Amino acid sequence: MAELSDVRFLTVAEVAEIMRVSKMTVYRLVHSGELPAVRFGRSYRVPETAVTAALQRPVADVG
Repeated sequence: MAELSDVRFLTVAEVAEIMRVSKMTVYRLVHSGELPAVRFGRSYRVPETAVTAALQRPVADVG
């Protein structure tokens, strides 16, 4: 596992921009456990590696 100093944490707004979704969608992913995050006070920080992993997961076609 990477050293904590090597981990880059992103804000919810940064994650939303990278994933091209709303901030509310990011909060839903965090609260459901699909996207790991660390809480700092009243805000969340998401490891950049978790965002990369989430974007590489296959998406189910529910249409």
